[in-house]
Amino acid sequence: MKKMFQLINKNFSSLISTPFIVKKSKKTFIITVSREMGSGGRPIAQLVTEKLGKNWRLYHKDIIDKIAKQSKLEKNLLKEIDEKQIPIIDKWIADFFGKRYPSLNTYHKHLVRIVSEIGQRGQAVIIGRGAEFIIPRALKIRVICEMEQRIKWEMQYEGLTRQQAVAQIKKSDEQRSSFIKSLYHHDTRKAHHFNLVIRTGPNLSVEDAAEIIVLAAKRRFKI
Repeated sequence: MKKMFQLINKNFSSLISTPFIVKKSKKTFIITVSREMGSGGRPIAQLVTEKLGKNWRLYHKDIIDKIAKQSKLEKNLLKEIDEKQIPIIDKWIADFFGKRYPSLNTYHKHLVRIVSEIGQRGQAVIIGRGAEFIIPRALKIRVICEMEQRIKWEMQYEGLTRQQAVAQIKKSDEQRSSFIKSLYHHDTRKAHHFNLVIRTGPNLSVEDAAEIIVLAAKRRFKI
């Protein structure tokens, strides 16, 4: 398990450091993954992407943030989307945010549009950033975990003391909740926002969770 986490972290680092390249797809299948820190959501999303095949791409919040902050990368993404579909993206944003959209700060506007563009590209797994609230047709996943297990995993894989793990988890929960509430006016702790809520732990591993999501995706998208 530890080697798998290390490999996944290494893969994320290489993705962020290399040029942003996407392949055009007509299949707008999207999976969003919202997760608690220490629940295994990130490696689960990586495994799901790998199991679904080479045409699928994983977008972690770090990658989305980088795209949102670099206009050149956004242009590369836009090239992969049919120009006729751009008005659809604008409509999604308008339908969801309505009159609130003009009041968002520049970064948030950019972030929302980037997630919408990724959604239009399709065959993507998006981790975090409230993507489930922007892309209505997505298969929306929430990964949670018992606090004690979250603490153990953070200590094991991040090399933290128990006190540090508890503090980091609490800080993360507060920050993520605040981000979603401030931008989308929703609460991710409410299960009805998602198609599937998975609780990982001693009886449900990262691999098990990934298999469940892949099965759900194949049935949902008929692939």
